[in-house]
Amino acid sequence: MNNKEPYIIAEMGVNFYDTASVLGISPIDAAKMYIDKAAEVGINCAKFQAYKAETIVSKNSPAYWDTSKEPTKTQYELFKKYDSFGEKEYKELAYYTHSKTMDFTATPFDYASVDFLEPLVDFYKISSSDLSNLPFIKYIGSKGKKVVMSVGAAYLSEVDEGIRALQESGCNDITILHCVLSYPTKHEDANLSVIDTLKRVFPDVRIGYSDHVPPDDNMVTFLASYMMGAEVIEKHFTLDKTLKGNDHYHAGDPDDFRRAIENIKLLNKVIGSSKKTVMPCEYASRREARRSLVLTRDMKAGEIILESDIVAKRPGTGIQPYDMDKVIGRKIKYDLDEDTILKWNMI
Repeated sequence: MNNKEPYIIAEMGVNFYDTASVLGISPIDAAKMYIDKAAEVGINCAKFQAYKAETIVSKNSPAYWDTSKEPTKTQYELFKKYDSFGEKEYKELAYYTHSKTMDFTATPFDYASVDFLEPLVDFYKISSSDLSNLPFIKYIGSKGKKVVMSVGAAYLSEVDEGIRALQESGCNDITILHCVLSYPTKHEDANLSVIDTLKRVFPDVRIGYSDHVPPDDNMVTFLASYMMGAEVIEKHFTLDKTLKGNDHYHAGDPDDFRRAIENIKLLNKVIGSSKKTVMPCEYASRREARRSLVLTRDMKAGEIILESDIVAKRPGTGIQPYDMDKVIGRKIKYDLDEDTILKWNMI
């Protein structure tokens, strides 16, 4: 279980295109709106996607998402709707994100994107879809930057191969994200226990979670992934979950992210320290709720204290019950009334 806050990535993806269309503004202005809202709620990193439809997918690749939420029938058609940004736009977004004191990254889907993103991103993000694309992974790893890599829809052996490819290319600052490549991911498919498996099998890399489960009122999946040990948590980000489009239907909005961050802060408060000791807030309770040895009758000076003469009662401001054997057989120094809390100076 962590006892520090996770690094949170807001996956802007391409959702801002739909917001731009609805609001009648440019995509770049919509993207900046997304960055503004992410900064307001305390998100660590704004993440985008850098691709061109022609270089990522063949024109006849079928949809693999919920077409009742996103009706586009082919991957090519979908990607084509959201591929107008290039180096100029990402440079502008990187500068703007950094001006908001957030990190900036993007997932490159081709070699050209890897190259122009190199001076812009704080780290590279590799998609689960490229986990088997080892030459591409090695190229990214050779750039000498930190890498965060999702490992959805993969066997453990493939995760190992992806990590090795990065390490062989000289990348030693690696984070892998447990991920379920299903949009949206059902609660019963989230399998957050995989986080523990990844931490055990790959102790030399950081482990996180890329969350595709639709947000609920308490952001349970997000919080549970942190409780399972996720050091980095990524989730799709939108300004309007009701919008039709690529990723809105399983994304979190600013209020969802704010709630998740507050939940984690509260959780860390209640986790506190592992040191077992008396807390300052317990001092009064310890004193008043514990017991002391109390006389069961009036006693005169010089009388010997018998076992029947004392009983343990609250508060705990006198001689403690664990010293009963030291008290029995001693003399009373001066007259004392029944129910007197015994102190060492009285005997």
